[in-house]
Amino acid sequence: MVLDLVQSSVRTWQAHRPPVNAAVRPCERNVTETPAAFAVARDNGPVNDSGIRINPSILAADFVNMQAELARIATADFAHVDVMDNHFVPNLTFGPQMVERIQQTSPVPLDVHLMITDPDRWAPGYAELGAASVTFHLEAAADPRALARRLRDIGARAGIAVKPATPIDGLLDLLDDVDQILVMTVEPGFGGQSFMPETMPKLRALADEAKRRGSHVWLQVDGGIGESTIALAADAGADTFVAGSAVFGAADPDLAIAGLRAAAAQHAHDHGAK
Repeated sequence: MVLDLVQSSVRTWQAHRPPVNAAVRPCERNVTETPAAFAVARDNGPVNDSGIRINPSILAADFVNMQAELARIATADFAHVDVMDNHFVPNLTFGPQMVERIQQTSPVPLDVHLMITDPDRWAPGYAELGAASVTFHLEAAADPRALARRLRDIGARAGIAVKPATPIDGLLDLLDDVDQILVMTVEPGFGGQSFMPETMPKLRALADEAKRRGSHVWLQVDGGIGESTIALAADAGADTFVAGSAVFGAADPDLAIAGLRAAAAQHAHDHGAK
C-alpha cells in the first residue's frame, strides 16, 4: 500500500511539474521568470493536483556541495531557504548574494524564509532576486500588510510566519493579505530539532478559519517534519511541508520526497487542497 502511494505520488509529480527548458542550464535561466509563474499559481491553486507541497530545507544540505545537493531535490516543489541574521534568531546563514546564487542553480523555485529583524526593509530585495515565495515573521514586521502587498507587487508569493508560542490572533486579520502562513513547529534558528505537537491546535484553528472564509492560503509547517510527524500536521490542516534531514539525510531524496508526499496525502485534512 505504501509503495503504491509513493509510486502514485511520483507519477502525479511527473505529470504536473512545471515545464523546464532542458536546453538551458539552471544557472542560465532568467530568474525573473519564476515569480511571475508563481503569481499565477497563487491565484489558480497549487502546481500539482494533490495540493501537497514538499519543500526540502537546504539548511540540512552539504553547503560545500550546494549545487549537487540542489540537484538531488529536483522532484520537490520548492527549495526552502532559511535566511538568519543572528539577531532575530541566534544563528547566521545566508545573505542576498548566496540566495541569488542558489536561485540561479536550483532546479526548483525558492521558498525563502526570513528569520531576520527589519523584514520591511530587506524582504523585497529577496523577491527581486527571483524567489518565488518570501516569508517574513509576524513578530518582526512593522507593517505586515504593507510588506505582503509589496512582495506581491514584485511578483512573489507573500508568506507570514509565527513562532510556536505566538498566538494566531494577529494572523487572522491578515489571512486575506498573504498567500501562505508558516507555523513553526520548532523554535526557529536551528535544524534537527524535535517536532512540537503542541503547535497543532493553532494550525487546526487556522485551517478551520481558512475553510470558513473560502481562503486559498497555503498552510506551511517547518520543524521536525518526517513521515510520522507529517501525518499529524496534515491532519491538522497543513498542505505545505518543510523537511530537512528527512530528505537530505536520505539515501534517495526523490524516494523520501515521494514518501512524505504520500504520507501527507493520506492524512490531509478535510479543509481541502488549496
